[in-house]
Amino acid sequence: MASPEFAIVGRLRKAHGVRGEVVVEVITDTPGAFFAPGGRVFAGTAEGKPTRDPLELHIDSARPFKGGLLIHFQEITDRDTADSWRERYLLVPVSELAPPAEGQVFYHELLGMRVRMADGADVGVVTEIYELPQGLTLEVRRSTGTALIPYREGIIVSTDREDREIRIDPPAGLLE
Repeated sequence: MASPEFAIVGRLRKAHGVRGEVVVEVITDTPGAFFAPGGRVFAGTAEGKPTRDPLELHIDSARPFKGGLLIHFQEITDRDTADSWRERYLLVPVSELAPPAEGQVFYHELLGMRVRMADGADVGVVTEIYELPQGLTLEVRRSTGTALIPYREGIIVSTDREDREIRIDPPAGLLE
């Protein structure tokens, strides 16, 4: 699998106020590295790909807001424009990121990963990712339907970027 060109660092949730500010859900461990005034991000998809007409957004201001950030971009100047950006993803070039540590992955890399039990038995493929109050949750397509698997310690045994595989040890009943 080819290395991605971009990585997801945030998602625009909604407009805030009338001057074009937006509420951003942060999807990175280092938001200050990407969302500081003077910085820039790119418009993208949930798969970590830039939009058809790559748009570069320049950060005028950013401040903490309800567990995320309230950001004003130079290119978004009013509420109507801000509303049109709802649920879009924000990307940065992978070349500007430190590589993930052992066992870590970029958010968008989880899509399409094969999920197996700790003993190697096949579970299915990750088809969706949800940011829930309880944490990141994977929707896994199985031969018998779908399962929601929390992406957290105690359930996730390992994540292998190269083999695109997640090993799990779920509690009884999670896959039923």
